[in-house]
Amino acid sequence: MSDLPVNRVEPARSARRAMVCTVDHLASGAGLRILSLGGNAADAAVAASAALAVTTQHMCGMGGDLWALVQVGDSTPTALNASGRSGSGADASSLRADGLAAMPFRGDVRSIPVPGCVDGWLALHDRYGSLDLETVLAPAVDLADEGFPATDSLAAASELVVNVDGASDYISDGRSLIPGQTVRRPGLARSLRAIAAEGRSGWYEGEFGDGLIRLGDGLFSPTDLQQSSADWVEPLRVDAWDHTIWSVPANSQGYLTLLASAIADAADLPYEVEDPRWAHLLIEASKQAAVDRTSVLYEGADLQRLLGGRALQERVDNLSHDRASRLSAPTAGGGTIYLCTADQSMSVSLMNSNAAGFGSHLAVPEVGVFLHNRGIGFSLEAGHPAELGPGRRPPSTLCPALVTGSQGQRRSVLGTMGGDGQPQVVLQMLAQLLAGSGDAGAAVSSPRFTLTVPDAVGFDTWAKADSLSVAVEAGSGWADGLRSLGHQVDERPWGQSLFGHAHLIDVGPNGTLYGAAEPRTGSSAAVGL
Repeated sequence: MSDLPVNRVEPARSARRAMVCTVDHLASGAGLRILSLGGNAADAAVAASAALAVTTQHMCGMGGDLWALVQVGDSTPTALNASGRSGSGADASSLRADGLAAMPFRGDVRSIPVPGCVDGWLALHDRYGSLDLETVLAPAVDLADEGFPATDSLAAASELVVNVDGASDYISDGRSLIPGQTVRRPGLARSLRAIAAEGRSGWYEGEFGDGLIRLGDGLFSPTDLQQSSADWVEPLRVDAWDHTIWSVPANSQGYLTLLASAIADAADLPYEVEDPRWAHLLIEASKQAAVDRTSVLYEGADLQRLLGGRALQERVDNLSHDRASRLSAPTAGGGTIYLCTADQSMSVSLMNSNAAGFGSHLAVPEVGVFLHNRGIGFSLEAGHPAELGPGRRPPSTLCPALVTGSQGQRRSVLGTMGGDGQPQVVLQMLAQLLAGSGDAGAAVSSPRFTLTVPDAVGFDTWAKADSLSVAVEAGSGWADGLRSLGHQVDERPWGQSLFGHAHLIDVGPNGTLYGAAEPRTGSSAAVGL
């Protein structure tokens, strides 16, 4: 820990009434504004997510998907799947006929499902919100109308879309943004007002919906946009480290966080995070959890069956305690945000994503919204359970997490961006929080590892699992020890985006809220009342 940049290690912030953690202090402030008006954690989560859709379009937005976990009091958590479905014109055979063996990564509308973000906001607000929608969306409208200073990351990312139709919000005199430059988004302000006034029809049947149908050129029909993408679904759960850990079900990869936690719990982790064996066992638990991800993860898959009994025990038994394993079972820069909110009785764990940065690099120009490329999760293998087809949801990397105590009491909400690496980052945070120091700030600030493969794009790790290497942050103290255990190690500078942007809110025994926002970005903020 002493090797970490001192100015980057952030202690948890504390609050009695409420807490918001996001990757952008303006979005955290939007959530706090709603809480100060008497809103609850759900209102704050929608407000913060909407603000991020304005300020952080290179990572998330209204053209992407949304997932959430919510707990009220000590009740059983609920899960929201607002991931969009492919259009009625989706056809894997046409892509195969074009010579493609995998979904096109960017620049192809066929990798764009209907975005579910706005449906997710509305579902979360309808079920749990306490303030009217116009009030909740007002901070985002103000940011879009009045403008906001471009962050370093937004300015850098804007260079990627200078020539994209619909990127006018990010271009001045034909050039990309510079940090601190004021950005205004009038089309988005207009759309947010329409949603506040008309609900989902103001978005899916308004300017955005018309533009998406036109861009799709037969891929989407009006009926595709009339069907809500938001479903309340049964969350997955597993017991580990004397707590219950919850995540969202398929088509999410959330089961990987739970399965790896259960495997690691049985592995007798060293207490000291600096011990290379601590990292080794979590790496091996992650491998055992994900060895067959490409074949078992698809919409409708029953993944709870993997989280107990013989299925779990087999993976525990296969864990390599003293040597890096080589996966032999067959296996077929990110654009995501995680945020969390909590008040005195409710916790919300929420993710919104474009998949890759600025998503597909295709936009609906009328409203200036970039469209995600979550369709890259589909398979083009004929007969595969995740094969592209009309009205289907692709496998998704998004996996928010929530922790309850042994009696069901509220404990933590946590998550991260990071493509395939998300479950690994959350696993490390859980191990620190539940089996280590118990300190929220340390769980978020400590060095991390992620599993990667050559020429990775962040979404294909488990399709190339026979060539895994371990990226570790400088200052971890793990590199030499992991190499001696047989791992191929790539030591990277602390703070690279592949190590995620994570946030965590922990409820202390006396009800105090401890919020830790990601120190690896220059704009994250944990704020409270």
